[in-house]
Amino acid sequence: MRKFLQKLNEKFPLLMEIVRFCVVGGIATIIDMLVMGIVLYMFDPALYPHFYNVWIGGNDPSSLATVVGTGAGFIAGLIFNYVFSVLFVFREKGKSKSVGGFTVFALLSAVGLGIHLFGMYIGYDVLGINEWIVKIVLTAVVMVYNYLSKKVLLFRKRTRAKDTGSAQTPSAPANTQNI
Repeated sequence: MRKFLQKLNEKFPLLMEIVRFCVVGGIATIIDMLVMGIVLYMFDPALYPHFYNVWIGGNDPSSLATVVGTGAGFIAGLIFNYVFSVLFVFREKGKSKSVGGFTVFALLSAVGLGIHLFGMYIGYDVLGINEWIVKIVLTAVVMVYNYLSKKVLLFRKRTRAKDTGSAQTPSAPANTQNI
């Protein structure tokens, strides 16, 4: 199985990167939803006869609980997603392995959180759609945004300034390594 995956990765590197992104994003989503469920339950356990009723058949949680749960789930998912995006998902590391890289990752993710929170407000509070249906739809939308924004702005090959055509001196050999 490992050789098969290696061959796929060599033949279709972008496709396999997207697959890895989806796997890591899926796990981060499970973490996000688990944390959201815990927060909803902690806000008002009387709404739910059993803990699992948070996801199937509980009463309507408060708007504050859904916002806090969404935020807490986001933070837990963000930390997991950053670590595994750097270690596992993206072949090109770009500027990701730095404080500045984490900051860009977090800011891009914060935009995704804003999309998610606004969507939760519209879908749950304004339109009255079940909070989990809204969350699942928004998760897909934000996942596409996250992949594209991070691929384009953070996990890309660093480019070097173009040569000006000047000759190299013998004491300063040209650096042929990619940065």
